[in-house]
Amino acid sequence: MRLLFIASPDLWSTGHGPDHPLKPERLRRTYELLDEYGALQAPNVRLTPPRPAEDAELSLFHTPDYLDTVRRLSAGDLDVDAGAYGFGPGDNPVFPHMDEIERLKVGGALVGVEALLRGDCDVAFHFAGGMHHAWRDRASGFCVFNDPVVAIEGLRGRGHRVAYVDVDVHHGDGVQFAFYDADQVLTISLHQDGHTLFPGTGSVDEIGRGAGEGFSVNVPLPPYTGDADYLWAFDEVVPPLLARFKPDFLVTQLGVDTHVLDPLAQLRLTTHGQSAVFQRLAKLAPSRWLALGGGGYELDVVPRAWALAFSAMAGLTLPDELPLRYRTRYGGDRLHDTAVPRVDEIVAGRVRDRVEDVVSKVKALHGLE
Repeated sequence: MRLLFIASPDLWSTGHGPDHPLKPERLRRTYELLDEYGALQAPNVRLTPPRPAEDAELSLFHTPDYLDTVRRLSAGDLDVDAGAYGFGPGDNPVFPHMDEIERLKVGGALVGVEALLRGDCDVAFHFAGGMHHAWRDRASGFCVFNDPVVAIEGLRGRGHRVAYVDVDVHHGDGVQFAFYDADQVLTISLHQDGHTLFPGTGSVDEIGRGAGEGFSVNVPLPPYTGDADYLWAFDEVVPPLLARFKPDFLVTQLGVDTHVLDPLAQLRLTTHGQSAVFQRLAKLAPSRWLALGGGGYELDVVPRAWALAFSAMAGLTLPDELPLRYRTRYGGDRLHDTAVPRVDEIVAGRVRDRVEDVVSKVKALHGLE
């Protein structure tokens, strides 16, 4: 596929603060790893920077009051009630140049949409995007603006049918509920069970409302789900739903916090399982695919996982030995994990039973039996 990679040092120039889990360094490392592999120089790959999203574009989802609030907070206005809009110490701190950097995240997604609409590429990869928790008028879960929703709204407004597949470990709540009443957008989220993890939503019976009934699909997986069970659940649900829906565009959120080493969750995927998911999505995608980043909080994992996503999109085979300069700078030896996590057999059996039960309910609710 012809791949447009949306990247710029501006995207990792600032962030939520040195002690926050969402570190811009993960973007810089990913870019450096791809560059040192020579992947960015592949003949079917083109690199382009993002642009700031304009108010009119952000207003496809966010309220004017919220946009004004983010602008004022970013400028250091102390008269704003930050907590009323989801900002404050913890998940969503106010940080310098917040408005500018978060507009770039949305603008990058829109650059991808525009290129896809023009036919300039088959897949656009905006790895700084995927901020799927932001609400219309509130920050949530490290997310200020919801770039997946803004991008999808832009496509829906042009009459396109869009399938959104979210493989972040956290439920894609902001995206799901933005389109909960819509039958032009199919949202599918595979995530750790909300009873055990933020944001606490994403149960199997959240299926949409009104015209949107049946167009919201959730696969909540139990803690300790590993590669084999995850891939089985994916195969049972995602391909048949996409085949039935027949989207014009595929939008994916490729959070890699499903990894066994991620400090914020308890799924147990390896890079082998994650790569298999990316390869499946590449085969399932129609001719127009917008791939967004998302979560991932273990710095040694994120660049390797997203390099594997890039390779699936571009049809490249990257050497398993990490480039020498990258190894020297950051450590590590291999692109893929070399150790496979082991789980107690009794626990593994219980996890497998729970995954099978969840998938059975999803298939019954959505007519896949």
